[in-house]
Amino acid sequence: MLLTIAAFVVVLGVLIFVHEAGHFIAAKMVGIQVLRFSLGFGGPLVSFRWGETEYRIAVLPLGGYVKMAGLEEEGMAGELEGGRGAVPVDPERAFDRRPLWARIIVILAGVTMNAVFAFLIFSGIATTVGVDRTATTAVDTVLAARLPPGAEALATLRRGDRVTAVNGDSVATWEDLEDRLRLATPPVRVSVAGRAGPLVLQIGLDTASRFGTVDALVMYVPAEIGAVVATDPAGRAGLRAGDRVLRVDGDTVPSWAVLTRRIRAAAGVPLRLDVSRGGAPLSLVVTPKRSLVVDPDSGREVEEGYIGVAGNFPTSHTRYDLIGGLREGARQTTEMTGLVVRFLGLLVSGRVSPRELGGPIAIGQESGAVARVGLVAYFAFMAFLSLNLAVLNLLPIPILDGGQLFFLIAEGVRRKPLSLDLRLKLTQVGFVVLVGLMGFAIINDLLRVFGH
Repeated sequence: MLLTIAAFVVVLGVLIFVHEAGHFIAAKMVGIQVLRFSLGFGGPLVSFRWGETEYRIAVLPLGGYVKMAGLEEEGMAGELEGGRGAVPVDPERAFDRRPLWARIIVILAGVTMNAVFAFLIFSGIATTVGVDRTATTAVDTVLAARLPPGAEALATLRRGDRVTAVNGDSVATWEDLEDRLRLATPPVRVSVAGRAGPLVLQIGLDTASRFGTVDALVMYVPAEIGAVVATDPAGRAGLRAGDRVLRVDGDTVPSWAVLTRRIRAAAGVPLRLDVSRGGAPLSLVVTPKRSLVVDPDSGREVEEGYIGVAGNFPTSHTRYDLIGGLREGARQTTEMTGLVVRFLGLLVSGRVSPRELGGPIAIGQESGAVARVGLVAYFAFMAFLSLNLAVLNLLPIPILDGGQLFFLIAEGVRRKPLSLDLRLKLTQVGFVVLVGLMGFAIINDLLRVFGH
């Protein structure tokens, strides 16, 4: 429990500090007077003054802020930010006296710093510890229904086909293949071992087409057990790491993907597994336990079977030089940002259940879990959470950076700022929306912890 609390506090404190430091540095660079830099809202627990700026840790650890001269201090936002600063405001250095471009830079500096922070962590891990990649480009199946227009040629792939290159760039890992498909310029030529010519894809450059292409491909690995949870059905039935599953209820199992499909479809139904253990045949009976999951296509909860095993996936460990590490950091930052944006899109479209939203309790639990795994996992989690914070802050909710950016864009279009009264009212609405979302996420957390 203490580790979980400490891990959560460190994650939250570091990410808030990084975000607000971006606003602070940008404001100073463009000549805006900064009255206060605060971690948390409300009255101070600890505070000190250095030059014209007060630095404080406040009582409500739910975020932070940089109070700049010229921004509104009336209304709800002003109260949350602890009221007016003690230092007299210099009108010539007020936020609204800066050019529009300078104010946009200041508003975007927080999310930019979060993204840079994640990039540096991913790059640092790649150059010091290295990263594991899935050392295969063999395809198990192609989910034709998920293929976007122009990618139909991939449906001709058969189990075991190995992709060797995309647009002439060789691929050695599954992650390489996914990256090339997301970034290649059309027409995309996919070279396959044993085929005379490449498959030609006329897919668009939009995110939906690129992610749809990647999602339609299922990786091939043999149906070999890599790890077993002793307390789950597989462990109780006698399965061990290294077992090769040959048949399920007499039907041949050619791959890990086929095995997992059979298990998921058999919640509560006993399955007879014929396995090879050290070259000797063995039959076991395992009953998958029922597990409720959210179907990514329908967004509805569905029941699936679960036995508690992991596959034996081939991996390669790579430790990069500086340039390679920076490229790997950029790749992971782009990929993780895309995942967050995609999840939000699925959430808004109703294809993912709102019950998937997690709040501070879920973040705290996950912080403790990854801290127990090790520092590398902990830092990687912090980087991923930093990207979450960046994307969420760009939502067009007035109290967030995205809402403030909307105000500035409206000012640029209208050639004059929105009225103070309108901005205050919109900010109050944004505050209510934000509190509602946070409350909903906390309720989800409590349901996950205590059940329905």
